[in-house]
Amino acid sequence: MKYLTWLLNAAIFFVLFAFALNNQDAVTLHLFFGASWQAPLVLILLCALLLGVVLGVVVMLPLWLRARRKTRFSPAPPVLPPQVPDAVATPPQTLTHGS
Repeated sequence: MKYLTWLLNAAIFFVLFAFALNNQDAVTLHLFFGASWQAPLVLILLCALLLGVVLGVVVMLPLWLRARRKTRFSPAPPVLPPQVPDAVATPPQTLTHGS
């Protein structure tokens, strides 16, 4: 299983590396107020990915901290021993001697 994971990671890396090599042409990114930025397409895509990750972490950070604080300061529930089910009650058998 470990070798399969390494093989999958290597395949993903080589596909992304080939994508980066095929997209080295300079593109112009038009920003606000007439500003523009000219860079390779793969660099612009990498910056967009990093910006998305940073924004996602910033948005989720208060929720993570609140959940962590709640679990840290709340008392742990008591640990109870496992419950053993009662034996199934069977009706008492009456012994009758031959008639």
